Amino acid sequence: MFYFLSKAIDFLAMPTSIILMLLLFGALVRSNKARKRLVVASLILLLLFSNLYLTMLAFNQWEPKPVNIRDIKEQHDVGILLSGGLISSQQPNEDHPSLGGNGDRVLQTFLLYKAGKIKKILITGTSADQLIAMKKGETRRAAELLVSWGVPAKDIIFEEKARNTRENAVFSARILKQKFPSGKYILITSAFHMRRSAGCFEKAGIQTTIFPADFYGGYNSMSFRDAVIPDSDAIAYFSVLWHEWIGYIVYKTVGYC
Repeated sequence: MFYFLSKAIDFLAMPTSIILMLLLFGALVRSNKARKRLVVASLILLLLFSNLYLTMLAFNQWEPKPVNIRDIKEQHDVGILLSGGLISSQQPNEDHPSLGGNGDRVLQTFLLYKAGKIKKILITGTSADQLIAMKKGETRRAAELLVSWGVPAKDIIFEEKARNTRENAVFSARILKQKFPSGKYILITSAFHMRRSAGCFEKAGIQTTIFPADFYGGYNSMSFRDAVIPDSDAIAYFSVLWHEWIGYIVYKTVGYC
């Protein structure tokens, strides 16, 4: 129930959904004054959501700072790689996987492994049942890519039931506590998703060293154009962050992180 309810809330609370609902209400109300207020509110929100400067500022405040691999002094038993956008679901090729929108997580995990910072890699997240049966789910395809880069298959562990971040943590914790009790773990996920992820693993009894990947924040100087001219990309970027804020608030409310 929580899974489906969270998806419904997510859809209704997205920036574009809010704007569309305000415009719809404006078209339905009889009062001209109320209609004008709803239209104006929609335009103001659209300008805010499409402001690249504000979007990047929000990401910079929300995302943890990048971590240099050389600054990780200890070797960890397991690197925990959260799935979700690792592999492209629309890849045209059949004989090798293509990185998805969050594919940087795979690359950073590989770099940590090759640098000797992690001994094993645990990939967590579900795919469609038929894909899992054929070993073509996202976790398996990500592993296939890692193996092609030189990671031994014996060093990759799978958790293929988790449908959300809480389940990532709970199901991974069972594996880690059984196979690597008292081990040291590094958590690899997108920077915008790290707060919720680390909180969920902590609630599940797993303390991790965080290693954020896939940064959305703009760490270069912003131009005058970014501050005043609406940008369609900003709406897409802000929707990612807005989605995460909603998820974080919901998880905090129910005690998942």
